Amino acid sequence: MNKDLTVGNVRSTLGRFILPLLGSMLFQQLYNITDSLVAGKFISSSALAAVGNSYEITLVYISFAFGINMGCSVVVSQLFGAKRYRDVKAAISTTFIYTFCFCSLLVVVGLLCTDWLLELIQTPAELMAPSAEYLDIYIYGVWFLFFYNVATGIFSAMGDSRTPFIFLAFSSVLNIIVDIIFVSAFGMGVAGVAWATFLCQGLSSVVSCAVLFRRLTAMVHSEKSVIFSFPLLGKILKVAIPSTCQQLFVSVGNIMVQSVINSFGAVIMAAYAAAIKLNNMVITTLMTLGNGVSSFVAQNIGAGKVDRVKSGYRNGLGIAFVFIIPVTILFFFFGRFLLIMFVSADETDIIEAGRSFQTIISPFYLVVALKIITDAVLRGMGRMLPFVISTFADLILRVVLAFVLSFVFGYIGIWYSWPIGWVVGTVFSVIFYLRSDKGKSVV
Repeated sequence: MNKDLTVGNVRSTLGRFILPLLGSMLFQQLYNITDSLVAGKFISSSALAAVGNSYEITLVYISFAFGINMGCSVVVSQLFGAKRYRDVKAAISTTFIYTFCFCSLLVVVGLLCTDWLLELIQTPAELMAPSAEYLDIYIYGVWFLFFYNVATGIFSAMGDSRTPFIFLAFSSVLNIIVDIIFVSAFGMGVAGVAWATFLCQGLSSVVSCAVLFRRLTAMVHSEKSVIFSFPLLGKILKVAIPSTCQQLFVSVGNIMVQSVINSFGAVIMAAYAAAIKLNNMVITTLMTLGNGVSSFVAQNIGAGKVDRVKSGYRNGLGIAFVFIIPVTILFFFFGRFLLIMFVSADETDIIEAGRSFQTIISPFYLVVALKIITDAVLRGMGRMLPFVISTFADLILRVVLAFVLSFVFGYIGIWYSWPIGWVVGTVFSVIFYLRSDKGKSVV
C-alpha cells in the first residue's frame, strides 16, 4: 500500500517505512551470498574464487541498475509528495521504456566483452572458464535485474516498503533451494549457481512489475498521462547519471582492486571473495537504509516540508548506528565463524586472510554509516554533484592505496585502503550537507 511520508511523527513514520526495507535487504543479501556459499561448500574453494571473481564485474551492471532505480525513485517520490499523480505515471512509463533500450545495449556489450573483462582483472588461467561461464549466464538475466530494481524503487518512492519485502523473501528462499538442487542433485557446478539466480531473479522481476502496473491503474487523476516524457526523462537522468557514476566508480575501483588481489593467487582470492561478501552485506544494509531516507527526504521536499528533512537525517543516523554497532562487534570478534559458512574449517590459510580483512575494516563501519546516510539526504534533495565528489575521493584513495600499500605490506596493504578512503569520503559528505540548500528539489 502506498504511504504518505510527509505526515505523522518523523521517527515512527521513518521507522515503520524502513523496517520492511531492512527485511528486504536481509533477503537480498541472502540472495547475493547464496551463490558464493553454495559454490564454496558444495563445489570447491576454486569455484568460490571464480564466483567471487565474476562478482566484481557483475557490480558494474548493478551500478547501472542502481542509478536508474535512484533516478526514478527520487523523481517519483517528489511528484508523489506533491500529489502530481499524472506525472508519477508518466515518470514511471518513461523509466521503463528507457530501461529496456539501455539494458539491451548493456547485454550486447557485456556478452561481447566477457573474456576481455576477465583478462583485464588478471583472472588466473585455471579460473577463466568457470568465471566466464558464470558471467555469461548472469548477463542474460540483466533485464530481470534492471526491471526488478526499478519496480522496487518505485514502490519505496510511493511509501510502500512491504511489497518488495514479500517478493524478495519468496525469491531468496527459492534461490537457495534451486541453487542446491542444481549443484548437488544435477551436478551443474558453477553454471547451476548462475542459472538458479537467473530463474529466481526473473520470477521476482515479472511478479513485481505486474503488481506495480496493477497498482498504477488504481491511481486516480483528472488528466490523461503521457507514455513517454523527455522533460521527465531529463529530470530522472539528472539523478540517475550521477548515481550511476558513483556506483560505477566504486565498481571499476573494485575491479582494479580485484586485479591486485588476483596477483596474490587463489587462496587470497577465495579469502577476499568470502570476506567481501560479508562486508557487502553490511554496506548494502546501510545503503538500503539510505534509500529509505532518500525517499523520505524527497517526498517531504516535494510537499514543501523542509523542516522534516533535518529530523529525518537525525533519525536515519540513529537507526543506522543502532544496527552497525552490534555488527561491528560481531565482525571484529567473531568473524571467523561467519567465514566458515563459505569454506571448510580446515582451510586455515583462507580463513586467516579473510579475518585480517574483517579486523582492519570493521572498526570503521560507524564512519561509513555516517557517509551513506548523509549521501542519502543529499540525493533526496537532488544534490548529486557533492554526492559523486565524496564517493570519487573515497574511490581514488582506495584504488591508489591498494596498489601502493600492497607493495609494502603485501595483501594486508590492500585491506588498509578501505578505512582511509571511507574517512576522507565521509568528511567531504558531511561538509557538503552542512553547506547544502535543504529545500532544493529536482522537479
